[in-house]
Amino acid sequence: MKVRGPWIPCLFTFWMAQPHEGVILRVGMALSKPWIDHFLVGPLQMRCSVVTDRASGDTIIIDGGDEPQRIIDWVDGFRGVGPNWTTGPENKEVAEQQFAPNRRVVALVNTHAHFDHSGFIPVLQAHYEVDWFLHPDDDYLQTLAQVSGRKYGLSLPEPAVADEPLVGGEVYTFGTIELSVLHTPGHTLGGCSLVLSTTDGPDHVFVGDTLFAGSVGRTDIANSGGDFEVLARSVHTQLWPLEDTTVVHPGHGPITTIGHEKRTNPFVGEPAGGAGNFGFGKYA
Repeated sequence: MKVRGPWIPCLFTFWMAQPHEGVILRVGMALSKPWIDHFLVGPLQMRCSVVTDRASGDTIIIDGGDEPQRIIDWVDGFRGVGPNWTTGPENKEVAEQQFAPNRRVVALVNTHAHFDHSGFIPVLQAHYEVDWFLHPDDDYLQTLAQVSGRKYGLSLPEPAVADEPLVGGEVYTFGTIELSVLHTPGHTLGGCSLVLSTTDGPDHVFVGDTLFAGSVGRTDIANSGGDFEVLARSVHTQLWPLEDTTVVHPGHGPITTIGHEKRTNPFVGEPAGGAGNFGFGKYA
């Protein structure tokens, strides 16, 4: 992958991924009223989140693990079965009334590599010809996606190979969309949470299966490196410092907020005490 521009020593490394051009070093900006679509896909109803900058049309797909044609059809032209939830236009007519831009997918990003989150990434890669970002600690787990999917009767393509690594503590700018990456292992070795800052509302964090509304991700899935103590530490040190109003977009189940989970989550919140209470979690 070609890298343009000098590396500049600083506290964080800022990336801008553009289709066909590789990575450009630059600093992004917080979004105004981000357009977020949720698609609940596959047999496990995994949440794929599609985030669009309303000003530029630049778009990233987070955890595009299943039903790729459904996602492609809607993102490219409001065709077929739309999202289960959205902050954006509900159809093409509304989009035109709101002068919404045509969307341009600039990157694929994953929170982790369980098959329901990553199994159909190759279809999205082939269609959009953009880079796919994954934490390298989940590279081995990703090689098992096809085999794991068979247990659920799924015929998956050969597992995708990440084009670029996600690194905790860095800020990546994809087109005009900026994400801060938090490494939050515990459900998997390479699990990450992705923070989207806004200028005029609550921030958003896409947590994969680290944290759910009233629960946490399982820590007993084979070949994943799951560890409840590690997961609880990830939540306490990486997620709890976020603003209480931050909207949490989990990999399964309802959305919630950081503040609500701090106060009420029985596994890692105040009811669990300082270290958290062990449990396998509600969702896969």
